[in-house]
Amino acid sequence: MSLLVVGLSHRSAPVSVLERAALSADAQVKLLQDTLATEPATEGAVLATCNRIELYADVDKFHAGVAELSTLLARHSGVGLEELTPHLYVHYEDRAVHHLFSVACGLDSMVVGEGQILGQIKDALATAQELHTAGRLLNDLFQQALRVGKRAHSETGIDRAGQSLVTFGLEQLSAGRAVEAWAKDKKALVIGAGSMSSLAAATLARVGVGEIVIANRTPDRAERLAEILTGGDDTDVLARAVPMDSVPVELTRADIAVSCTGATGLVLTAETVAAAVEGRTGTPAARRETAAGPAGHPAPAGAEDACPLDLSAVQGATGFSVMGEAAVAGMDAATLEQHAAWVDKGTGTVERRDSRRTPAEDAEADAEIIAALAASAATAGRIPERRRPEPVAEAPRPAPVLALLDLAMPRDIDAAVHRLLGVRFVDLETLAEASADAPMAADVDQVRRIVSDEVAAFGAAQRAAHITPTVVALRAMAADVVANEISRLDGRLPDLDDKQRGEITQTVRRVVDKLLHAPTVRVKQLAAEPGGAGYADALRTLFDLDPETVAAVSRAENNTENAKNRGRA
Repeated sequence: MSLLVVGLSHRSAPVSVLERAALSADAQVKLLQDTLATEPATEGAVLATCNRIELYADVDKFHAGVAELSTLLARHSGVGLEELTPHLYVHYEDRAVHHLFSVACGLDSMVVGEGQILGQIKDALATAQELHTAGRLLNDLFQQALRVGKRAHSETGIDRAGQSLVTFGLEQLSAGRAVEAWAKDKKALVIGAGSMSSLAAATLARVGVGEIVIANRTPDRAERLAEILTGGDDTDVLARAVPMDSVPVELTRADIAVSCTGATGLVLTAETVAAAVEGRTGTPAARRETAAGPAGHPAPAGAEDACPLDLSAVQGATGFSVMGEAAVAGMDAATLEQHAAWVDKGTGTVERRDSRRTPAEDAEADAEIIAALAASAATAGRIPERRRPEPVAEAPRPAPVLALLDLAMPRDIDAAVHRLLGVRFVDLETLAEASADAPMAADVDQVRRIVSDEVAAFGAAQRAAHITPTVVALRAMAADVVANEISRLDGRLPDLDDKQRGEITQTVRRVVDKLLHAPTVRVKQLAAEPGGAGYADALRTLFDLDPETVAAVSRAENNTENAKNRGRA
């Protein structure tokens, strides 16, 4: 059997796809049950977080396993297989081990070095053990991943390379200010009382907010979290629990709101947030015009593609083309020449003025206009100004009065709140973009070395364990041979007393043990090396061992190990 992982994360898929593919707790259970019902898989575990969904399995066929696991992920996530496949990654055998160990150390997190992933790996293992879908391989793998992650955090400064998503999100909301100074004495609303929401509440208390309100669908959990925050020795924050239907009212009083629930729909709509801003300011929340242009229409392309135009002066011009006559009006000959070169490269992506013409016809017409204008510029030196729209003055934006942090997957807060004046909004997509430019600490290299060493050690241990049932079966066969020979000796020498019989028995056993000791020790060493899997087959062939006897030993060891693993979890 072989380890296989199929999944998608913030590194392989946009947040919009991750959001749609998010698995509820019930969906994870059904996914695991269906995984074990398939032919290629004998073990399964799901690691589902706010920015990754991964299915681990012990399979007997690689290609069949990839196809089956991919199909199951698509079926249970609700995202079509054709749409999901381009975003999936596959890791097999040692690469799969390396991937999970890297994840456990925080190397694959959205914020490098964050330690929350360890708790999520532990939860994934506990779920698989509870459903009896984790056998010896996945038990060993996930428990070793937890140990590797703890080692990385204790032996290196990986914690300095990044923070939790909550801390990183608060840094983005503070817009360059020290988080403690920005958050001091503010009122915070935390929606949800799960692990991420609890971390958010604890982080807010630590950075100095004055009050935290916890809203959750289960009142008991919200009240318990509020009690923990209030009773903490390291903070003096005031905390209280409220029902979910109080969120709109509490939002009008809050300076910061963090949401992370398991809801499948929106928890905060743009209308609810706008009403909260209006409740705080006394005036309706206006919508800002974004880079997309008025009413969400795309702005003309050009400036970022080395177009020589000043696009800020031509925004919103009806029928405007960056390749046409209106674009070049007022240009001198040198600038016009640059613009013509830019048009020739075909880098402009604009909406054509006449939808009835083909792109080739549009380009030809624009080229004729530019050629004629170039001839005019050659004689006059400059093209007369005409049809250039007046620059539109940008309205001043008010300072944000409400900071929103959405850490849920799928999202809790309507993305449309981006356009509300007076609101600063950060979600997982924002964090992914910001973290791409985050500096990497020097300790990351040390953690990578730890991961490589641990992967090699895990592989050696698994290969050595693979031959153990064969060695046990060999020694059992030798013990049977000794017992049969002693029994035959009793028949031929019935006058032996107990002392003589015991001495003969012990001598024969010592001889057999000494003969088997060196080969069995050496074969375990050889089997632990890369490519050593064939030694078990050679041992079975040389000593004519019954395959069923070896399989029975292996099953017995797995059952014992799984029982111990469930006890540890």
